[in-house]
Amino acid sequence: MEVRDAHVVHKARGGGLFRRDRVHALTGADLAVAAGETVGVVGESGCGKSTLAKVLVGVECPVSGTVSYGGRDLWSMPAAERRTTVGAGTGMIFQDPSTALNRRLTVRRILRDPLDVHERGTKAAREDRVRELMSLVGLPRALADVLPGQLSGGQRQRVAIARALALDPGLVVADEPISALDVSVRAQILNLLLDLKERLGIALVFVSHDIQTVRRMSDRVITMYLGRIVEESPAAVVTGGARHPYTRALFSATPSLLHPIDPVPLRGPVPSATRPPSGCPFRTRCARADEECAQVMPGFSDASQPGHRYRCHHPVEEDQSTRDLAHEPAPEP
Repeated sequence: MEVRDAHVVHKARGGGLFRRDRVHALTGADLAVAAGETVGVVGESGCGKSTLAKVLVGVECPVSGTVSYGGRDLWSMPAAERRTTVGAGTGMIFQDPSTALNRRLTVRRILRDPLDVHERGTKAAREDRVRELMSLVGLPRALADVLPGQLSGGQRQRVAIARALALDPGLVVADEPISALDVSVRAQILNLLLDLKERLGIALVFVSHDIQTVRRMSDRVITMYLGRIVEESPAAVVTGGARHPYTRALFSATPSLLHPIDPVPLRGPVPSATRPPSGCPFRTRCARADEECAQVMPGFSDASQPGHRYRCHHPVEEDQSTRDLAHEPAPEP
């Protein structure tokens, strides 16, 4: 899957009687996901993570830019061909399984629906596939005829994962797949996703606000802020060697019992996506921002590590620890 210079703009509810504000949900996104790779996407709420996920699975059409799967532009295809390509080639795991699953359908019907829609095999083969999917995600066969409301949260998410895998997709997008679950089952679902990725060889895009979880799950980590990708780095260096101040701030905000550090200070709230700041979108909260940041959006610069790039006029030094960064002088209000 490859996304190039994708822009997504929504109409907001406000803006007056004759004019509606425009929400810049995604701005100039560039992302390529290779076969078998896991790409993590991190950022605060409202940064564009879910919008990017919807673009990847063809739910959201960008107003400009291209989205290609297997080298073909999805939005230049006829609608029927696009539905077949996206439906069979990609799968999506949503945040809350209690709302993502039809509560009136049994587990068997939920898992068989994709097979019926895409007319995969005979009816007997589809029933066999349902049993195979349930075994794949660790669900006992006795649950095939129960409704989602009779399952636990972890079991419902296993059904959602099985549904995403029903058609053997090459890419699965998991949008905050554990945030609605109890802490006790989160590790089980994460381990299941890792196991399935290795066994099936699928590409995985893992969306979360928790940078520590993303680091453990991913080969590569994308940091987003206010609809823009501001850093892309190998997972091994994202926490200690990130160059963008925002990525370091995300890492410092994650509690750690073994290596506690003070959070990197960020001033003020996230700006409105209807009226984003000029220049660098992070400048209104950054201690390093100056006049150049207010006037010019920085382009991507390459770090010394291969595959590591960032967008910042005044990046963090590679050898500077996050602990030191947290104690830099606070900015003037």
